Amino acid sequence: MDCPINDAELGKLKTFLAFCQKTPQLLNLPQLAFFKSFIESLGGKVPEGMPDFENLAGAAGAGAGTKTSSTASAHSTTGGSAADSTTDAPEAPDSDPESDLELDNEGCVEPDSEPDQPMGDASKEPTEEEFDQANDLRSQAASAYGEQKYDEAVKLFTEAIQLNPKSALYYAKRGQAYLKLQKPNACIRDCDRALEINPDSATAYKFRGRANRLLGRWEEAAKDLRQACKLDFDEEADEWLKEVTPNAKKIEQHKQKQERRRKERELRERQERVRKAQEANRKAAEEGAAAGGGGAGGMPDFGGAGADIFSAFRDPEVSAAMKDIFANPANISKYTNNPKIMNIIMKMYSQSGQGGFPGFPGAGGGAGGFPGFPSAAGGADAGAGAGAGGFPGFPGFPSFGGPDAGTGAGAGAGAGAGARPGAGAGGKGGARIDDLD
Repeated sequence: MDCPINDAELGKLKTFLAFCQKTPQLLNLPQLAFFKSFIESLGGKVPEGMPDFENLAGAAGAGAGTKTSSTASAHSTTGGSAADSTTDAPEAPDSDPESDLELDNEGCVEPDSEPDQPMGDASKEPTEEEFDQANDLRSQAASAYGEQKYDEAVKLFTEAIQLNPKSALYYAKRGQAYLKLQKPNACIRDCDRALEINPDSATAYKFRGRANRLLGRWEEAAKDLRQACKLDFDEEADEWLKEVTPNAKKIEQHKQKQERRRKERELRERQERVRKAQEANRKAAEEGAAAGGGGAGGMPDFGGAGADIFSAFRDPEVSAAMKDIFANPANISKYTNNPKIMNIIMKMYSQSGQGGFPGFPGAGGGAGGFPGFPSAAGGADAGAGAGAGGFPGFPGFPSFGGPDAGTGAGAGAGAGAGARPGAGAGGKGGARIDDLD
């Protein structure tokens, strides 16, 4: 017994099942719920989770040589082409992770995670006496720092800050002491506060830049140290800047490469969307032209002009008009003042060997026009032109003659089953084709 499914469909089914074997989670997609139910009804079990399409794309795009040929062959089996395989092939990831960059991380420390240090009351307005006390404490803190008593220096700077929280220098100098204690995050908090008070504090930029360097934040470190040197050049800050610049430059170049690849990918995706949209429009136009064909007898053979006529059918306006006319030949009267539509109709009329187009006269003395329409000759003898021609299945309909148009041979019968008698079109004053312009 022959299989009721043809070979092409079986090929697609085999490809689908092979993909499901490699990625069974695919069956958890809502669109494939019916197939999952079928598998489970036979006692099978589908692994939980959803398929990771990104990893699948990366794996598919990583192959080369024979693997690429194999992919193209498989695509061809399912009805695609080598060109489609090349166009639709997934691409490798846009960029490497930043951790893959070769950076010199010597001297970096683990980030500190202690509770935030006291910052004082920002709304406090110190008295003159408090100013003096805070200044004394700052001097003591500086002495402790010089003696490498960094914990004591932090404590004294904190007391000075409590008395005068308006001094950016106190925060920056306490941040410097935190640096010596290997607490870069605490230093950054102090420098941030100092820059809130004084955005032009070169000292705060300098120590925050150093703290970022200890944390391996190379770009931030370079930015802060450049600003520090710009505001108030310092040899130590300049030395620190030279230290972080190589890593910062590598990261900057890496990000520029990422951005360039991202833009290139977006451009390719836009171009692909445009290509697919154009292809879809082309197919829709072709299908629309095919659907606009004649009734029971189909579209006639237009001979050498067929290519031009079918090409015109890709125009949505022409396609819609033809559908309207084929559905009801009397609707041709809507388009008598439309040169584009009438030009196509005239081409079809002149090329049709079976009596013309609905609503138009037959060509010469052959098989006649459509029922109810005058011959091309017009005049008193025009009635004879309404023979048995026309598109199969289309009725004749009234001529466009004047008030005293004749009755002619109005009983013309179309070759198709749906023809009905039309109004006579001959006689005096019968309309000519030229009158339709």
